[in-house]
Amino acid sequence: MKKNVWITGASRGIGRACALAFADGEHRLFLNGFHSADPLMELCHTLTEKETECIPLIGDISDSRQVQEMYAQIEANCDGIDILINNAGIAHFGLLCDLSDEDWDRIIRTNLSSVFYTCRAVLPSMISKKSGKILNVSSMWGRVGASCEVAYSASKAGVQGLTQALAKELAPSNIQVNAVACGVIDTDMNARLSETDRKNLAEEIPAGRFARPEEVANFLYDLSRSPEYLTGQVIGFDGGYI
Repeated sequence: MKKNVWITGASRGIGRACALAFADGEHRLFLNGFHSADPLMELCHTLTEKETECIPLIGDISDSRQVQEMYAQIEANCDGIDILINNAGIAHFGLLCDLSDEDWDRIIRTNLSSVFYTCRAVLPSMISKKSGKILNVSSMWGRVGASCEVAYSASKAGVQGLTQALAKELAPSNIQVNAVACGVIDTDMNARLSETDRKNLAEEIPAGRFARPEEVANFLYDLSRSPEYLTGQVIGFDGGYI
């Protein structure tokens, strides 16, 4: 029987790579995107042509009502989610003094509140079945903080706290909750960096390079098949940076 996978922020980067990794004939994919709806629809079309069942969910993951509407679409197609990958996220670079209330709220809603909304949606079914895996994409900056990325760091620290607390809450129901604290990944989120900045940053990483989105996706795929005893972990994936 196919497992049902919900991936947020699946239009590009790590989310898109996750969709491709899980398109193995063993999974039915529910792919969420919002600002990049066209690339998401193209991805779903490509996967469908390759005989992977794929349902697009266009909506703002930071909006509780829209998350409820997306989950209603999921329930119309299956009996609940088996694997939830909370990947959607946005970055903000700048001084705290220059951060507006609107910027702060947008970052917290997109990076942290969205994880609460999706988890709350999928849990009744998972608890009923006493089975499920929740994988949250976090950041190394949620562990140690980054200068000029205070809101982003705070939101990712929140994801990690949520992960560890929810894992304890759900362990008796045989549901595993883990997070991956990503380092520097070669995605659009780092597109603001100049070639010189990229080179200098890569030299700071013990591995000597940025990670590819496919590497993160493959690791998340492996975690989705990990032993049930693995839960409540925030696993670093940063090339030795932290």
